Amino acid sequence: MLSNGLIKTFIILSSVLVFACSESEDMKNPFYTSYETDFEVPPFSDIKDEHFLPAFEKGMKEHNLEIQSIIDNDNTPSFENVIVALERSGDLLNKVGAVFFNISQSNTNKNLENIERKISPRLTQHYDAISLNPKIFRKVKNLWDNIDHLNLNNEQKKLLEENYKQFVRNGSLLKGEDKKRYADINQNISELSVQFAQNLLAETNGFELILDEGDLSGLPQDVIDLAGQEAIRRAEEATKEENRKKYKEKYVFTPHRSSMYPFLTYSTRRDLREQLYKAYIMRGDNNNQNDNKKIVSKIASLRVERANLLGFKSHAHYSLDDKMAKTPEAVYELLYQLWDPALARAKNELQEMQDIVDREGHNFEVASWDWWHYSEKVRKEKYDLDEEEIKVYFSLDNAIKGIFTTANKLFGLTFHEIEDIDLYHPDARIWEVKDKDGSHIGTYIGDYFTRPSKRGGAWMSTFKDQSNLDGRERPIVSNVCNFPPPSSGKPSLLSFEHVTTLFHEFGHGLHGLLTNVTYESLSGTSVTRDFVEFPSQVLEHWASEPELLKVYAKHYETGETIPEELINKMVEAGKFNQGFANAEYLAASFLDMDWHTLETSKIQDTVSFEKSSLEKIGLIDEIVSRYRTTYFQHIFSSGYSAGYYSYIWAAVLDSDAFDAFKQSSDIFNPKLADNYRQFILEAGGTEDPMVLYEKFRGQKPTIDALLEDRGLN
Repeated sequence: MLSNGLIKTFIILSSVLVFACSESEDMKNPFYTSYETDFEVPPFSDIKDEHFLPAFEKGMKEHNLEIQSIIDNDNTPSFENVIVALERSGDLLNKVGAVFFNISQSNTNKNLENIERKISPRLTQHYDAISLNPKIFRKVKNLWDNIDHLNLNNEQKKLLEENYKQFVRNGSLLKGEDKKRYADINQNISELSVQFAQNLLAETNGFELILDEGDLSGLPQDVIDLAGQEAIRRAEEATKEENRKKYKEKYVFTPHRSSMYPFLTYSTRRDLREQLYKAYIMRGDNNNQNDNKKIVSKIASLRVERANLLGFKSHAHYSLDDKMAKTPEAVYELLYQLWDPALARAKNELQEMQDIVDREGHNFEVASWDWWHYSEKVRKEKYDLDEEEIKVYFSLDNAIKGIFTTANKLFGLTFHEIEDIDLYHPDARIWEVKDKDGSHIGTYIGDYFTRPSKRGGAWMSTFKDQSNLDGRERPIVSNVCNFPPPSSGKPSLLSFEHVTTLFHEFGHGLHGLLTNVTYESLSGTSVTRDFVEFPSQVLEHWASEPELLKVYAKHYETGETIPEELINKMVEAGKFNQGFANAEYLAASFLDMDWHTLETSKIQDTVSFEKSSLEKIGLIDEIVSRYRTTYFQHIFSSGYSAGYYSYIWAAVLDSDAFDAFKQSSDIFNPKLADNYRQFILEAGGTEDPMVLYEKFRGQKPTIDALLEDRGLN
């Protein structure tokens, strides 16, 4: 997943309240000077919460002056004095935004939450004022209308095209009251999206399952140790004696996935599994101060109205117009093509679990909170394989070795950890990345462990993007995950799902690291949503390849390489539980599309709408959509609205691409790796994504490899 941080958009604020900063404040604020640090890593130890708002205000003021300078330029509009000038504008605003939005997602606090509530609508107002300014748009349109006479190279044409499209898609063609209403809608959506995300974090952190030792039946020792460690942490942070006492000699589980999934998998206490899972799936739907039902319905309504203003039937029609899919019909066609085989497979998996329940003499039908527990029993029975047997070979450090080895074998990259750079949290680590010739490629930050100050999920973002416009600027890329921390003398041991997540986010990271374009706005992951997940998902394929497993999967205590027998079991179980995995994902994709193909701005009853959406496709009660509406952060606060389908759209590409490596009999085939680097990773958004894919692959993708990978053929 990609972070939704501060996206560079070329828009102007005609009038904005700017707080004056004294010279002494200017001198103290680290955002106002060049970073005197290795690789220009932000000086996190010098950056304080109180620096952000003044820096945002100063950044907006400077951006406005830069935009006004472009408008006031009396020379004939040119690519250089309009498009390149826009590209160079907003440096301070982008600089502070990159740090703020990264930290607010990965290490937030009450101060940062308050700042985010204040600044997000202000930034929306600022950027909307630029996109709705007719004077700057007139210059961009003049260039667009004459693009064939400007003698531009392909990258310059693409940059001009993207600028023009973004102005139009951001309301530049609107007039009068429509233009004002458009800006009001954007500001309202911005405020609601922030509130949604903060409510969700509060809901996730607000539930705890506090257990006695007698409640831990079935749990592995490392899971018990982590839960005990969590209870100790909470006791130490409690401010009242009565709260400290409630954690004494207790064990705490939470709705964070790294805590919840092991409990659902191994606990023999069905009643407690139900309690924890329901806490997870009811987040944002508890009719309390953190309830998200009215918020999401209002966001959906506003998105319909905005799409209508821009001439589209629905938000999905608007959103998909500049994506690879192009239309809602194309998205639904792909989803339905996969839905029936996925659901049929899931029903077969359900029956296998029910058979075990019946054989054990229980008198109940498998429910949603039972799926992890009994699917693990099925896996053990069919493949003689269980997660605990695998985890000992996948310490976090081993898994990191796996991603770095993959990058080295494919592209010749090397990673050199840096110990003496202060980062924003003690858990975060940083590496310099060098190319095969020893030259500096970029800087990579990994922040891997779950904590209350971090939102859920995993994502890639940047503290600095790549550009060659004013000299060689190399990126600072970040991967953030929510893995279990070390406990009781053991390192962080990952499930194979976690390992796959690490490879996924590192795939995004390579897209950000290896990009090599002139203009920052086209660098790295600045591609369409349904293409951006291709580089992340294709890297997942290497994680389970036996050739690579033998390199990085080592026993955390003995250093023993993972046995061949265990690798064979993992390969045989490769399509295990794919009915469930695909059904829960596809259900969420349908839910996203249904919310965003609404053609009415009438406020919906959120629960009824969701129920109708999932009943329409026949989702069985034993599977809950991967995201219910009230905690569907991807689509209500992270930029994936009408875009959650992107993962399966990109899966067609990633399965087809990896199949090329497999068919070559060399998963590190140098020619394919070079083509992939040149036409996909280095190219960023400089050409149409399908054109880039065909340059890499030599042909259009087919769905055959995807169906085979997921056992849906």
